[in-house]
Amino acid sequence: MQTGDVLVAPSTDPGWTPLFLRASAIVMEEGSSLSHGSIVAREYGIPAVVNIPGVMKMIKDNQLITVDGDEGKVYL
Repeated sequence: MQTGDVLVAPSTDPGWTPLFLRASAIVMEEGSSLSHGSIVAREYGIPAVVNIPGVMKMIKDNQLITVDGDEGKVYL
């Protein structure tokens, strides 16, 4: 993962935390506003959208996307 990339994952746990320091946003297939990814993203001020089933298949490597954490939307 490069600095400024969007981290797209099925879910996260504390082992993923170092990647959050490089991420411009987080998108996860599973989770809630109380999940690890959501909490850490808020602490770091990173936009996050969680609970998007199948997102790992929708977003391709190097695809440009926009993540709107306030609205909970991902634009492909």
